Order: sequence, then structure tokens, then C-alpha cells
Amino acid sequence: MVPDRNTNISSCLVKVASVLSKLHNAERRAAEIIISNPDDVIHFSITELAEASGSSEATIVRLCKTLGYKGFQELKIRLAQDVVAPPRQIYEAIEKEDAPATIKKKVFDSHIRALADTLKVLEDVAFGRAVDALSSANHVEFYGTGGSGPIALDAYHKFLKIGIKGLASSDSNLQLMSAALLGPGDVVVGFSHSGGNKEVIEALTLARNAGATVIAITNYGKSPILRTSDIVLFTASRETSFSIDAVASRVAALAIVDSLCAAVSIKLYDQSFTNLKKTREATVSKKY
Repeated sequence: MVPDRNTNISSCLVKVASVLSKLHNAERRAAEIIISNPDDVIHFSITELAEASGSSEATIVRLCKTLGYKGFQELKIRLAQDVVAPPRQIYEAIEKEDAPATIKKKVFDSHIRALADTLKVLEDVAFGRAVDALSSANHVEFYGTGGSGPIALDAYHKFLKIGIKGLASSDSNLQLMSAALLGPGDVVVGFSHSGGNKEVIEALTLARNAGATVIAITNYGKSPILRTSDIVLFTASRETSFSIDAVASRVAALAIVDSLCAAVSIKLYDQSFTNLKKTREATVSKKY
């Protein structure tokens, strides 16, 4: 039975309940978790739901298709639209009655918390390995789509300033073509908050199969992107994609990019300092 949620029965939960008796065992277990714990499921990755239900990611995808959704991300969005109050779909901590000053404080508090939590889960060993890989790379590429696209571009911009040449792309076709041409000594940094972006994962897999080192920057937890990455740097934010661009998670990812760039600059100090002067001088005429 679908639980009573303040007399407003979720259309997504109704869909899940309506197909429950027709599902095979593994799909039924996943569906029962969705029904009994919808508030938790909206924060799950596809891997986490698969493990919680003792099934597989393929099973979760089949369940989503059965429900008429394109994939797990759409299921979470539909589920969140029903179990999360509308103001919290804009920003999770916000209430409809909040004054502008209160909203400002909550947004800033969310960013501060995401940065503090990210610092706790960002492992020193993994971070050091990423710095070493970037410092010795022949060529560095940054991949991200949607809200992660600007982060990839920001990373490219920062590393170019210190002389690390490469490419940033938010186009999945360009990512695939470029990844296919990489090889040993090259590095790819992939950004995906959910860790389940199929386009980015496909490009990272191709790059890794070609011999490149793959660094993933993703939210803490188990997700498909972990399987195709050599080094994983975690952010920590409970935002999901039904809120506005998961802004706090993007702030955390940008902080990781800044930290990586600063650490690489120090590791390659003379080279970085020289290149930073060159790139600054090249654009000086653009400023008053």
C-alpha cells in the first residue's frame, strides 16, 4: 500500500504501487523501497538503490522504463516533485514563508556546510594522486554536461593560466571524439554530481580504455562513475538535481578545482609562475 502523505497521494508512488504485483522479485524489492522510503530514495544514486534492494543497476533501469520514465534520474525528479514541498524544490532549506534575508542566510549556510563536509570526505591520498597526475600530464581534458559544464570550463581556464594545455567540453560527441584520441600520459577530469551521467561516463570509459588516467569529481557515495575512474575526489552535498542546479555541490566542486590548481602550481612553481605572467600579460589590454 502507498502510505498516506497528508492526503496528497504521490502520483509517482501510485505508479510504483500500481505495477508492484506485476514485477519480478528484484524489481519488486526496489519498488518496495521506493514506496516505503521515498524521502531517502531521492538522495540515492542508482548504485545505492541497487545495493539496498539486492538487485542491479540494470534492474533499476528496467523498473524506471516500466514506470514510463527515461531513467533513474527522471524517477527521482518525479518522486521529489511529490514528496518535497515546492519551495524546497527551488532550494532544499527554503520555506515559502521565508523572508529574503532568511533565504540569503540559508543559501550561504548551505554553501558553507557543503564546503565543510567536502573537506571531511576529500581524501588526502586521492587528492595527492590527482595533483601528481595533473602535474605530469601530457594533455588534460575536462568533461561535464548540464550544470557541470561550466565547472569543466572553469577548470580549463584556471589550468591554462599556469600553462597546463588541454580541452574543456560539455558536448557529448566532442567528448567521445577527443577521448578516443587520448593515450598514456594524458589525464581526463570528469564532473558529475550524481555520478550517473551516462554521457560523461561513456567518454571517461573510452579515455581510460585508451590509456588515459581518469579523475572523477562527484558527490560522496556509490555510483557508476566510480567504476570507470582511477582517482575519485568526493564532494559532499545532499542536493539532488530537482533543486536549482545543485548549486552548493557546484561550489564544492569549484573549491576542489581551485585546490588542485593551487597544488599543481606549487608543485610546478617556476613553470607556473612564468606561464601565469605570460597569460596575464596576454590579456592586459582587455582591462581598463
